[in-house]
Amino acid sequence: MRNYYTTALVAATCLLGAAARGGDVSSASLFDGVIVAKGQGVEVRRGQLDDAFVAFQANLAARGQNIPEDKRLQTEAQLLDRLIVAQLLVHKATVADKAKAKEGATRFLDESYKAAGSEESFLRQLKVLGITPPQFTNRVTEQAIAEELLGREVKSKVIISTEQVQKFYETNDAAFRQPEMARASHILVLTRDPRTRLELPDEQKKAKREKADKALARAKKGEDFSKLIEEFSEDPLAKDNKGEFKFTRAKDDPRRAMVAEFEVAAFALKPGEISSLVKTEYGYHIIKLHEIIPAQKVSFTEASDKIREVLTTRETEKQLPDYFSKLKKEAGVEILDQKLKDALARSQNEAVK
Repeated sequence: MRNYYTTALVAATCLLGAAARGGDVSSASLFDGVIVAKGQGVEVRRGQLDDAFVAFQANLAARGQNIPEDKRLQTEAQLLDRLIVAQLLVHKATVADKAKAKEGATRFLDESYKAAGSEESFLRQLKVLGITPPQFTNRVTEQAIAEELLGREVKSKVIISTEQVQKFYETNDAAFRQPEMARASHILVLTRDPRTRLELPDEQKKAKREKADKALARAKKGEDFSKLIEEFSEDPLAKDNKGEFKFTRAKDDPRRAMVAEFEVAAFALKPGEISSLVKTEYGYHIIKLHEIIPAQKVSFTEASDKIREVLTTRETEKQLPDYFSKLKKEAGVEILDQKLKDALARSQNEAVK
């Protein structure tokens, strides 16, 4: 069965139409304005579905994938279902749901800008996906609304017992085996432009090397490393994590590893030692190792909250198909395009098998 929970939470990523057109078809073609699905709180027009399909295609193309022509109708039907569900969720959401969602969406948007490195870089990423900034904001907001509503109406009612959590912990031993980890702090002096991510000119690199050498000399003399991080580090994450990371070797868990040069240098240190300058693609690093955490199994106490969340999400996913069907029935949703209606029915039947 396909992941209905994920489908619901990312449904807003398909909502180009309502946000971009605002229901105004005066500048759209007659075909764009044709209603393909309707119900109480729901109205999806052909143009909205076309926009969603184009956005979905662009997203796949950015990952080197495409939609075969013989799968277009099925894909459109599934996107239509997402649009319907997303509109129903937004329509059903309370004022409180929307207020909480706005806070979460604002945080997510801020984090997205930070992760991109600059506004220019962020806008380039959106352009590749065929999305305008207002469309992206609307999608994120509507996704956040969906999360709030589903959390209140479905997820909050799921009860997972301690026995279920314990059984999961005991029967998934490998999932809780943690490889050897290092805990270290670093000072980073960038040799790339943080906005463009391009290498700096040689003259600027020379100045960066001098800055890194100065920081290293003071660190080796025993100055407070945390204060040196505040003074010298150009790592954009330093304000949040104070320059500290926990990481594994890439061979043990590539998801929690650092770049190769950083890894080799850090694991070669003894606790309390400070490295020489370490050059990576990002710039010059000065690393202070705090401790090596031996390989171990995460304790049940540490793992229980995450296990409960996983089991709660799984159970929520199981319940969502019936919940969405209930919403559609209550809203009297009709799919007016017979080809899309038949394709969606086939798709849903295949998903249940």
